Amino acid sequence: MESEPVIRALSALAQEHRLALFRLLVQAGPEGLAAGAIAGALEVPASSLSHHLTQLTNAGLIVQRRESRSLIYSADYRAMNALVGFLMENCCGGGACAPDTACEPNTDEERKSA
Repeated sequence: MESEPVIRALSALAQEHRLALFRLLVQAGPEGLAAGAIAGALEVPASSLSHHLTQLTNAGLIVQRRESRSLIYSADYRAMNALVGFLMENCCGGGACAPDTACEPNTDEERKSA
């Protein structure tokens, strides 16, 4: 992943309502949610919600589709995984992390002995 889309994605998420919106869509799964359901869940006015949805869409983090008369929004899991992968790319000093543990960088001592 290139730096520019990463910066756009992180900038879009660096706002309280957009972060909550993205997390809501991640929890909703691939089925997504209608704009009205999102507005109700987040208690955000429709005009503000439209702006936040546009920002996240432009950042490539969410996608929209039309179902009948409703716009359904869902998280773009591929983009989310690419973003997390980019952030974790050099985790643990480039070494492999154990699969079920958090990434913890090696200490200076551990790097010297490796």
